[in-house]
Amino acid sequence: MIEDIFSIDLRVSEKLYIKRNRHLPENRKTDRRISIVSGIHGDELEGQMVCFLLNEFLNEHRDRIRGIIDIYPSINSIGIDSIVRNVPPTDVDLNRVFPGSPDGSLPERIAHAVVEAVKGSDIAIDIHSSNIFLVEIPQIRISEENAETLLPLAEKLNVDFIWVHGAVTVLKSTFAHTMNSLGTKTLVVEMGVGMRITQEYCYQLFDGIINLLVEEGFLDWEVKKPVRKPIISTGGTVHFLNAEAPGIFIQTARHGNWVKKGQQIGRVVSPLTGEVVHDVVSPANGFLFTLREYPVVYQGSLLARIYEEQNG
Repeated sequence: MIEDIFSIDLRVSEKLYIKRNRHLPENRKTDRRISIVSGIHGDELEGQMVCFLLNEFLNEHRDRIRGIIDIYPSINSIGIDSIVRNVPPTDVDLNRVFPGSPDGSLPERIAHAVVEAVKGSDIAIDIHSSNIFLVEIPQIRISEENAETLLPLAEKLNVDFIWVHGAVTVLKSTFAHTMNSLGTKTLVVEMGVGMRITQEYCYQLFDGIINLLVEEGFLDWEVKKPVRKPIISTGGTVHFLNAEAPGIFIQTARHGNWVKKGQQIGRVVSPLTGEVVHDVVSPANGFLFTLREYPVVYQGSLLARIYEEQNG
């Protein structure tokens, strides 16, 4: 069932709509609800394929639905249409204005409408990609304050890595923080790279969401293969590798693999002089879960993130 949760007139006789696809169980009354949200950033497209796969599956198996399943593919729909990260024409990051306001700016009104539509859900999944500069292994990011509640759910989503952030890094103006504060258990998924669709990752997360729907009683289905056992960052250290000089970054390590201390991750080179200006090596034995995708770098540009286990 396709529903409008928000609409507003724009310039030049245009209109903005935010839509959801609500899947209801047949001949069953239930208040249990899960919301899958994507497209808060207009340049993050991995969630578009995941939402397609979920809607396609649920359309074909309506008789197996046991709870309310809401899918919101395009929260920042005009950003997606314009291939820009923020909300045009305001250039405001939508994920920095939650919970929003019904009488505020366009981004604040969008945020408010989304919160009002999603609140009351038992679980929410907020699907993001990386930006155009970095590629991320499928991962879930949760705050330390919510780890006890969210970790059991995160482990069911078939991701490779769960990054538990310190409370100081949590932005209170994000969708996830707002929904968790309102009592909806909300998981943030990051995967892939901006402006692209990594089909392998989309199918991986799709399998994970189906598993979660089954485990949490929203779907009557037989999961035929076990989900991946994720690496969990609690107790370990995340190392950030930044460029020491400007140039072109050339990868030499494989993303999503374990690397050894001193192993080369890549090189920052100067096309003009033919010199290697920064030999990028791993500071520890660890898991390479973020890697630079866009090759042009400046001093300080993030090149990689490596997770070192406590006994690594």
